[in-house]
Amino acid sequence: MAIALPKKIMLLGAGELGKEVAIAAQRLGNSVIAVDRYDNAPAMQVADCREVISMLDGEALETVVKKHQPDLIVPEVEAIRTEKLLELEAQGYTVIPTATATNFTMNRDRIRDLARHELGLRTAKYAYATSLDELKTVAAEIGFPNVIKPVMSSSGKGQSVVQNADELEKAWDYAIAGARGDTAKIIIEEFINFEVEITLLTVRQWQGETLFCEAIGHRQERGDYQESWQPVGLTASQVQDAQDIARKVTNKLGGAGLFGVEFFITKDEVIFSELSPRPHDTGMVTLISQNLNEFELHLRAILGLPIPTIELLSPSASAVILASRTSDNISFTGIEEALAIPNTEIRLFGKPDSRPYRRMGVALAKGKDAIESRQKATEAASKIKII
Repeated sequence: MAIALPKKIMLLGAGELGKEVAIAAQRLGNSVIAVDRYDNAPAMQVADCREVISMLDGEALETVVKKHQPDLIVPEVEAIRTEKLLELEAQGYTVIPTATATNFTMNRDRIRDLARHELGLRTAKYAYATSLDELKTVAAEIGFPNVIKPVMSSSGKGQSVVQNADELEKAWDYAIAGARGDTAKIIIEEFINFEVEITLLTVRQWQGETLFCEAIGHRQERGDYQESWQPVGLTASQVQDAQDIARKVTNKLGGAGLFGVEFFITKDEVIFSELSPRPHDTGMVTLISQNLNEFELHLRAILGLPIPTIELLSPSASAVILASRTSDNISFTGIEEALAIPNTEIRLFGKPDSRPYRRMGVALAKGKDAIESRQKATEAASKIKII
């Protein structure tokens, strides 16, 4: 059957990733409704219309969906009343990739249990806690160091590495403060001594084979990505293992769209870490590195459009531009110096206010190899000051 455009797409989450999805959608003539908990979010600035609601409010969520009657509901953040999406899907609405997949992956406990217990995949040892006392017990069982984070959060919020029992109370408070949603539950993981963390962008189509981008290496601080790069330099065996695992997990979840599947790569193992059923922050490097970036791939997959090839055009990297203080009156300097570096690009997200460590933009760079690309992206990002 021929695919008819335009479609009406509702983005649940209107941050920088949603903004790029909206731009990709509009380039093919589609209309976009951007929904988020605050006004003037990045995707709202380019969308056809906006709605400001708490997406954890199931009634408010249902109201805006029924008001706009979208062809596709596309979640872009974690803090959504996913039980309501299951109801809406049962009523005939299309949720990307599926309401069930969204319900699983919005919570780290569900996707981790699915991977470990149902699919038998190698993961870090882990346990859950809903109180500080429970945390102290299970952390001792897992051992130190370990990693503590909320079961629901975004961009690494609330994540910390704990070296000993004296640090547990601080880690508990930080995890609860960084949680999204209304669940006071955290996950404790064994610390994996990895060589590199990667994201494997995995494209599941309504019809056709599952496709993969070149693996993306990334570095984190405070649980949040600071830089990413392609290529990583994995062995053929590591690539095959990661693809096999990603295919197994995404096949279980079903639907169509781009998934960001994260792994720890050690000397001996490829270990499943997490999964996002949508474009991934580390994948912003594809805005400069690939013939089709992750947002265009997501859009093509959910619309059922063909993806003949996914090509890495050049070794490339991204580096984040972070705010250092709280302000609702923001401007940027140093853009001309950053763009004077050959083969660099800058994306400023248009967030209406800043706070310490908030991601306000990203520098992108191409180079002769990943090392040079990372150096150029980091240099470009360092030129830009937020005042």
